[in-house]
Amino acid sequence: MEISGKPLMLPEWSAELTTRSGLKLNVRPASLQDQADVGEFYRRVTPDDLRYRFLSSIKSIGPGLVQQLVDVDHTETESLLAFDASDGKLAATAMIAADDSGGGAEVAVSVRSDLKDRGVGWAMLQHACDYAKARGIKELHTVVFSDNRSTIALEEEMGFTGRPCTDDTNLTILTKRIDCA
Repeated sequence: MEISGKPLMLPEWSAELTTRSGLKLNVRPASLQDQADVGEFYRRVTPDDLRYRFLSSIKSIGPGLVQQLVDVDHTETESLLAFDASDGKLAATAMIAADDSGGGAEVAVSVRSDLKDRGVGWAMLQHACDYAKARGIKELHTVVFSDNRSTIALEEEMGFTGRPCTDDTNLTILTKRIDCA
């Protein structure tokens, strides 16, 4: 399937996921109506989590960035939101952005700080991998700060391989082929 094909903002990318800790997540593509939830989510993450997600030292994100996170084309870029089934609050986000060739994509996952170590990141990254593979993407990569040891360990456990970023020694690039069985 070509990445430039019909957008896949379809119910098939909505899913109920269960993490290794038993937490149930309702995942679906983001829409403009999610701006308040996404804004609240990023107001509640720790400064380190904000730094890790946006690879910068921003202290908060404004309405313009929130809109960019939810107002995506659902073709080259998808934004998936996971809501905690027990309380309906946003638990995690995943953004998948395909490169110009459609053969690769960058993925970025952010998990609500109080839900760390419960398998939420793993579940969201796996769902993002499944989505990307269905879209015909052959390779996923992430860019993380090299001091973000927990994310690097999780991604390596999922089959990503890491290498230092040649342009910035503070960053690690992790890559996973997803076009094979």
